Amino acid sequence: MGHTTTEGPRIAGLLLAAGGGRRLGGRPKALLEHRGRPLVEHAVGVLRAGGCEVVHVVLGAAAGSVREGASLPGCVLVDNPDWAEGMGSSLRAGLASLAAAGTADAALVSLVDQPGIGPEAVRRVAAAYRSRDALVAAAYDGKRGHPVLIGADRWAGVGASAEGDRGARAYLREHRGAVVLVECGDVAEAYDIDTPQDLAHLE
Repeated sequence: MGHTTTEGPRIAGLLLAAGGGRRLGGRPKALLEHRGRPLVEHAVGVLRAGGCEVVHVVLGAAAGSVREGASLPGCVLVDNPDWAEGMGSSLRAGLASLAAAGTADAALVSLVDQPGIGPEAVRRVAAAYRSRDALVAAAYDGKRGHPVLIGADRWAGVGASAEGDRGARAYLREHRGAVVLVECGDVAEAYDIDTPQDLAHLE
């Protein structure tokens, strides 16, 4: 390990990219094009630019096509066979993958369909890490959104409560007193790419 132990917390990026884009005619969101590249590549680039050296990417819908169609060197790709159950299963799969790797102090969770959230929001949320039981979320005009930082000591609890499309929402609500909100509305926009109209956000 050498000198790495004193460099501060190891915050791994966890990109949830399993969605099927049901309202987009079934195209996997990971492969929607943004600035000439698949969204999943863009989102990994944002996490890396925001300081996450290690990035685990949860794939689901058309995982084979995403593996073939996107260039994700150095990422840990996690297949979630239960992706259709919703975001909760993808979050569980990603946290399990990080736990198995055993090297991160926290997961910085982002969603593949939020290209308006860039490296600065990632950096701000990561910078609020204090300990392995940290809970930090970006806020947009005071309203909680992504990315969300989850300290390693909380992964089991978050995974246990992640069901359906809720992801970490139920856990964060139960522990709202512990959640540090970091305002990012001045540097990011938290729209989702869910409907054909939303495709106008892509460049």
